[in-house]
Amino acid sequence: MGRKASYIGVVPADLPAPLADWFTARGWAPRRHQRDMLAAARAGRHALLVAPTGAGKTLSGFLPTLADLIEAPAEGLHTLYISPLKALATDIRRNLEMPIAEMQLPVRAESRTGDTPQSRRLRQRERPPDLLMTTPESLALLLSYPDAEKFFDRKIGRLVELFARCEGIVKAADYIRWTRQSFRV
Repeated sequence: MGRKASYIGVVPADLPAPLADWFTARGWAPRRHQRDMLAAARAGRHALLVAPTGAGKTLSGFLPTLADLIEAPAEGLHTLYISPLKALATDIRRNLEMPIAEMQLPVRAESRTGDTPQSRRLRQRERPPDLLMTTPESLALLLSYPDAEKFFDRKIGRLVELFARCEGIVKAADYIRWTRQSFRV
């Protein structure tokens, strides 16, 4: 998302106005895989995206979330992004902050890793962000709190997982699946 696209296209009419205006202001249009991810999300289908570096994967994964939050704003955690690397969780958050700020959306994107200050972790528990980028370990710690269910009191609209071939990540994914059932995620 921080990279300038080298194409100009037609912005779909069904894109919420702030998103359409944001693309148009840059002379961009959503790429096919970005439109496909949005269509899958709107149809309530799961989707798997495989794309090369610089193809707009971050925007593909979060375009449905931004569209949802523009069309039906609500308090609480909407999208949970799980990354095996804390640096990647932080990078994704940074990459989302620019378009959110440029569109002047009332959307909070935050990361939660081992480096997150205690004051922010406490605030996140009291008032969850709309988008949370985290690691399996930080999510497991968050879920261990007695009041963890309060954090997930809103049904999560999206779960974006970065898959890695790592036994710890697979175990964390199993734990998350269990948690999704337990906390209506």
